[in-house]
Amino acid sequence: MAWNDPTGSGAVWWHSAVTYQIYVRSFADSDGDGVGDLAGITSRLPYMRDLGVDAVWLTPFYTSPQHDHGYDVADYYDVDPLFGDLAAADDLLARAHELGLKVIVDLVPNHTSSDHAWFRAALAAGPGSRERDRYIFREGRGDDGSEPPNNWRSVFGGPAWTRVEDGQWYLHLFDTTQPDLDWRNPAVGDMFEDVLRFWLDRGVDGFRVDVAHGLVKEEGLRDQTGTLTAGHSGAMVERAVDDEPMWDQPEVHDVYRRWRKILDSYDGDRMAVAEAWTQTAESMVRFVRPDELSQTFNFAWLLAEWSAAAFADVVRGTLTALQPVGSAPTWVLSNHDVVRHVTRYGGGDRGLARARAATLTMLALPGSAYLYQGEELGLEEVDVAPEHWQDPASLRTGERGRDGCRVPLPWEGSQPPYGFGPGSAQPWIPQPGDWADLSVDAQWGREGSTLEFYRAALRARREHTLDLGAEVVLGDAANDVLTFRRDGLTVVLNCGSTPVPLPEGEVVIASAPVEDGLLPADTAAWLV
Repeated sequence: MAWNDPTGSGAVWWHSAVTYQIYVRSFADSDGDGVGDLAGITSRLPYMRDLGVDAVWLTPFYTSPQHDHGYDVADYYDVDPLFGDLAAADDLLARAHELGLKVIVDLVPNHTSSDHAWFRAALAAGPGSRERDRYIFREGRGDDGSEPPNNWRSVFGGPAWTRVEDGQWYLHLFDTTQPDLDWRNPAVGDMFEDVLRFWLDRGVDGFRVDVAHGLVKEEGLRDQTGTLTAGHSGAMVERAVDDEPMWDQPEVHDVYRRWRKILDSYDGDRMAVAEAWTQTAESMVRFVRPDELSQTFNFAWLLAEWSAAAFADVVRGTLTALQPVGSAPTWVLSNHDVVRHVTRYGGGDRGLARARAATLTMLALPGSAYLYQGEELGLEEVDVAPEHWQDPASLRTGERGRDGCRVPLPWEGSQPPYGFGPGSAQPWIPQPGDWADLSVDAQWGREGSTLEFYRAALRARREHTLDLGAEVVLGDAANDVLTFRRDGLTVVLNCGSTPVPLPEGEVVIASAPVEDGLLPADTAAWLV
């Protein structure tokens, strides 16, 4: 199995890049207000270089009331004062490029903030106005219009519609402060073309497209049939119904064809990666046809259970699905919306062993990999006390949400805030009191630490995989052991409970010590 690289292996930087996701609020705080910012990121960019990644992806830093921590954008052309200003963004871009790092920024096209000038104008203009046509306003059902226009549910819980004073309702598939744009209105597409060019002109190398499967809704806005389960479950978006008139509509691909032309008109191989939670591999592939987006996140690897057969199925299914369109696969284990994979794999020593093994296996696969800040430190999901919850999904539903994976990073020191920012106050989400041994400073240079393992794994990826072909020869996953070959590199992942003999070859890296030719349980190794 292989994906087709029409430009030649490694010719386009993002085909094989390792990208590190920075959750801006929680990475580094330069001014002591307890919230991360652009200047803090810039000061820590040498860490990214020395870790061994190729690019950074920044979550939204645009002007925003921060109801959804930046995913509610009030002005796409400016930086929120909480994070800095345009000069700080320019400094970050310049320093990253000086260090050889590419920069991907988040783009939020499905909805704006209710504070956006367009939405304020829509409320002021009233029903039937040009201003309202930029969003999805409808009359209610029932004799007095007091029922929502349809039965759609918000991903964050509750109805997806809110009524305004003049009686109309507006659609918000997320929070009430995030009204959905009407992408059937040409003015919306024109505005986002301008936004793309604004940031491309400033030097960004790519975009991560939030809710890329959204944007366009089925015409008529009919009721959804079947069990309505859209929402957050265990801090992960849950979509368990086949009938989804609000997601993955055919017309959304016209948007991305237009964007691809814009990206291709700039030098430097500019790119875009879709956050598209699709129901099938076939649907995922439609986002990365040759005239559409560059990549799409492959959440199947993240969602796979801990078993050799499950991982083998993901590898086989991903490469088979992408082969006809020639798009590079992506692999990811954690991000700001899901439970950290150390915890998903059981937590504690066992969860960490499995997390390291899954990461090493992922880094050997063809295509690009995405890491989430803090996973290189072995951080687990934090059980954030309800009084400190910040996630709008939690505040709306009363259920635990995504705060546990968004706790600010520990950099140094023996107690919070562990060098996250100046001063001694806890940051916007409090850090645990037992993170001293997990800080960057505590792990840097310490043999056997998870941080040093990640650095070694990224070195091994550069030394042993970048010149390999794209073909993957999978073993049969017998005895809960995944084996695959890429040219002269053999990768073995033991998902079972007992050690297994390694094949012949020299071990170049393993996720845990290997003795007497036996690969321990919950361990991966590369051999040449």
